[in-house]
Amino acid sequence: MSLKAQLSDAIKNAMRNKEKDKLTTLRMYSAAIKQREVDERKELEEDECLKVLTTMIKQRKEAFKQYEEAGRSDLAEKEVAEIKILEDFLPEQLSEEELRALIETAVKETEAESMKDMGKVMNHLRPLIQGKADPSYASSLIKARLQGA
Repeated sequence: MSLKAQLSDAIKNAMRNKEKDKLTTLRMYSAAIKQREVDERKELEEDECLKVLTTMIKQRKEAFKQYEEAGRSDLAEKEVAEIKILEDFLPEQLSEEELRALIETAVKETEAESMKDMGKVMNHLRPLIQGKADPSYASSLIKARLQGA
C-alpha cells in the first residue's frame, strides 16, 4: 500500500475514532504533500512523499529541542506526540550493522579516502537510507569511518 493510501486510511480512522490531535497531525502531513505537488505541478512519487515525511519529523525534533531549552515542556510534549504519529509512516529502520555495511559499500564505490570525500559518500548513501536511518547518525558513522581510514 502506498504512503498516500496509508495516510488517507489513517486520516479516516482518526476521524472515526475522534482522535483530534492525531487527525490534526495527519492532515498537516497530507497538506504538506499536496503543497509540494502543487508547487512542483506533478504527482509525488513514494520516495518524495517519504522526503516530505522525514523533513516534517526533523522540524519537530528541532522544535522539541527549542521548547526544551525554553522550559516549555507542554509544547515539547506536543512535538514528541506528533513525531510518534509521523514515525508510524516510516519504513522499517536499518540496524546499525546494516547501516555500517551500506556505508562501507558507499566508501568503496565512491573510492573515498579521507574526510574531503565525505560529501561524495553521503550523497551516494542518502537515497539508500531515506526514511530508514537518521542522516545525522549516518554522517557521524561516515566521519568515524573516514577518519579511521
